Amino acid sequence: MRWVLVVVGALLILSGVVWTLQGLDVLGGSSMSGSTIWAVIGPVAAVIGAVLFLRGVRKR
Repeated sequence: MRWVLVVVGALLILSGVVWTLQGLDVLGGSSMSGSTIWAVIGPVAAVIGAVLFLRGVRKR
């Protein structure tokens, strides 16, 4: 179960960073680019991913 939390957390962190950059119009080429909602959803997803990742790493 630990590795599932680590993998899901890492994927959420990566997705959150990409969504944030697309929402801020740093990464272009998508319908998400320049959309403010993704600039909000991205950091939320990244924080949730970080919590899951840390729980997976620290779980005993």
